[in-house]
Amino acid sequence: MKPRIAAFLPLVPALALLPVTGCSRPQAPAPGNPLAGIERLKAFEARRESSCDPDWRSGNSDRKPIDPGQTLTLCDLEGPGIIAHIWFTISHPSPFYSRLMTLRVYWDGEEHPSVECPIGDFFGIGHGVDQAFNSLPIRVTSEGRARNCYWPMPFRKRARITVTNDADKPCRSLYYYIDWQKHGSLPPDTAYFHAMYRQEHPAVMGQNYLLADIVGRGHYVGTIQSVYHSSGGWYGEGDDFFFIDGEKEPSLRGTGTEDYFCDAWGFRQQDGPFYGTPLWEGGKPGGRGTAYRFHIPDPVVFRRSLRAEIEHKGSQEFPDGTRSGFIERDDLMSSVAIWYQTEPHKPWPMLPPGPERLPFTEQTVLVGHSARTVARHSEHPLNEQPIRAATDGKQLWFKPTDGKGWLEIPFRLGAETTADFALRMVHSRDYGTYRILIDGKAVGVLDLFNPLSPKHGEDPIGRHTLAAGDHVLRFECVGKNAASQGYFLGFDALMSRVPTYARPAGKDLRQLQAGPKVD
Repeated sequence: MKPRIAAFLPLVPALALLPVTGCSRPQAPAPGNPLAGIERLKAFEARRESSCDPDWRSGNSDRKPIDPGQTLTLCDLEGPGIIAHIWFTISHPSPFYSRLMTLRVYWDGEEHPSVECPIGDFFGIGHGVDQAFNSLPIRVTSEGRARNCYWPMPFRKRARITVTNDADKPCRSLYYYIDWQKHGSLPPDTAYFHAMYRQEHPAVMGQNYLLADIVGRGHYVGTIQSVYHSSGGWYGEGDDFFFIDGEKEPSLRGTGTEDYFCDAWGFRQQDGPFYGTPLWEGGKPGGRGTAYRFHIPDPVVFRRSLRAEIEHKGSQEFPDGTRSGFIERDDLMSSVAIWYQTEPHKPWPMLPPGPERLPFTEQTVLVGHSARTVARHSEHPLNEQPIRAATDGKQLWFKPTDGKGWLEIPFRLGAETTADFALRMVHSRDYGTYRILIDGKAVGVLDLFNPLSPKHGEDPIGRHTLAAGDHVLRFECVGKNAASQGYFLGFDALMSRVPTYARPAGKDLRQLQAGPKVD
């Protein structure tokens, strides 16, 4: 069981994070008690914008659809005020929809948004993945489908929030709450919330990965960084650097990527109030990860400017069998920088189009239930079962009663394919642990146990080159999690993911180190 934040943490008053007021400055809450001050009378009016049916007395059409390429305005608020909570849930047919839908927030009638991020990344998970986690300012539940944000967002005159569907399929439903407070005035030292997405696919050789380049006065409060491994190995030896107010030598210097994200000796999937790695698939080619660090107790204060960078260095095994423990890597990187500052802010580079934000193009190689009649298996039941999240509404359901079950499924490729392969599997309380083989070669072991309701997940099985023609995917039961009630297996689909970036033919990382150095 992953550690969980106490249920009251999302109730931390906005006043505890940012000093704002209706008529007078509130008394500071008592240290160590996030509920301190909640009993005091408030000077603001509670307001809400939502996707509620205009016929609120008898209607139930609470969803807002968005066609491809279209933008929906969620709210246009008149200040002074503070947005205290945002909640989204979305129904969208695109597999990685949360990377393909863009959230923008504009303060006080500005031309350039102060928040511009793919929705999933803004809510703490990259790559368009639905994944639950808990932190202090962001909480995601319902297997990644219920997204909540508690960053206080003050504005003096106006706040406009939009969502754009940058996918090629229509968003069926966007449900949302925007809870805000109408104030009489805000203190003169109130700063504006900013969140900027950027990516390098791949990370540029010869220079550090840029997290943020800010001009103005404010304080930096958070980093969300995602990685897609271009090759095997540990990507996280890179140090972080914060250059404050034009420094040539950074005041804040780090000792490693996982150290900056407050973990140690590599990454593992975990979450917490101020830091976590809610998505971690390991260091194999095609493995995805997202880590966050929220500088709530330790904001980085700047008076004129801030430049935040992190190296993209780590280990690499080369084709000749040698190995480097510290070399610049060309992984696909993306990030969200979060800060408060005075306006106006420095305009940001144009956001990449939706499809260019994905690290790969994906194709379905095999749909599990369609192969039921040609599959070979041990003497245990093999059926189809309806399941909502599956590729086309069904899973291939294998039901061994012991740890000796096996299942083989043939599939065919029309052309030689080099790709990062992944399995879409179901994880549940009575599912087993299985060794995965392709054409007799072991490619991974999956523990399919999940203590709660059945969960539909994606499990990478590495980068492989498969010839055109016939192949066999095999599952061999090797036991079960001690907490599991059975040995079942639910197979949805086999996917091939061709990365959008391919290292130049005949080159390894040592031959890419001579790229231009950029100050």
